[in-house]
Amino acid sequence: MATYKEIQIYVKEKYGVGLKTCWIADMKEKSGIVTRKAPNRISESERVFPCPTQHQEKIRDAFKHFHMIGSV
Repeated sequence: MATYKEIQIYVKEKYGVGLKTCWIADMKEKSGIVTRKAPNRISESERVFPCPTQHQEKIRDAFKHFHMIGSV
């Protein structure tokens, strides 16, 4: 599984967009990728900074590139 940094680098090089790690975590949750709960997470039930819709497909592309999800 790719690290957050590897995903950030891939998206930056391919799309020219910098990502927040909280956006990646949000997309991992939406894609069914199991993550641990961050000790500094403010709310257990909701994301304070969910991934903006314009970046969701870019992050999914990175997940596919790193074989973290299927190419469905």
